[in-house]
Amino acid sequence: MQQTELELRQDLAAAYRLAAMLGWEDTLYTHFSVRLPDTIAGEPRFLINPFGLMFDEICASDLIVVDLNGQVIEGNADYNPAGFTIHSAVHMARDDAHCVIHTHTLAGMAVAACKSGLLNLNQISAEFHQRLGYHAYEGVAFNLDERQRIQTSLGDNIALVLKNHGLLSVGATVADAFQVMFYLNKACEIQLAVGQVASLSAIDTIPDSLADYVSGQFKKVEHERHIVWQAWKRKLDRIDQSYKD
Repeated sequence: MQQTELELRQDLAAAYRLAAMLGWEDTLYTHFSVRLPDTIAGEPRFLINPFGLMFDEICASDLIVVDLNGQVIEGNADYNPAGFTIHSAVHMARDDAHCVIHTHTLAGMAVAACKSGLLNLNQISAEFHQRLGYHAYEGVAFNLDERQRIQTSLGDNIALVLKNHGLLSVGATVADAFQVMFYLNKACEIQLAVGQVASLSAIDTIPDSLADYVSGQFKKVEHERHIVWQAWKRKLDRIDQSYKD
């Protein structure tokens, strides 16, 4: 069932608050966005955080509405241009990617700097086997021409490693994109931890054929993301419900 704008606002604000709890924030930088269900003259619009607020400050009413041309349709604030480039690129190209989450976590940036990318080290990383794209670093994403290359790099994958930069996840809902990012970041944390205790020659990776099988297993339980998301929101509600305002 299609969510209302208020529900989308509250879910996206919840994602920001939870990200702050998990240590995913980078002061005022990195962004989460969600496409609104209606359009103006056929032009998609999406919610994104206003520039200037920390993740733990964001409320549903703070989110601004932006179109694919960069016009602020609703809200009394501006956005980060680099964030607009990345998020609008995905919203332009992927009708199924209603939510986009982009992070600069320590583990994510560490793996983004590895030539090998994300390795098949464990069950969690195997979820992303053949479902993870890579995008070459081009500098701070101020150039709108980069959008086409981001689209190509993402393809039909559920996530993207922005090389020398960070991580990006997509999903049909905030619940989907948040769950993908949670486990992508955890896979990166595991890889970072393994690198501290073992050399590459001593690491036991999962064979590609088995990783294919495990990835398929995860696809069969993706419907559980909504259940997990409700649990995350109950946890947040016990701590602070102001994100709904």
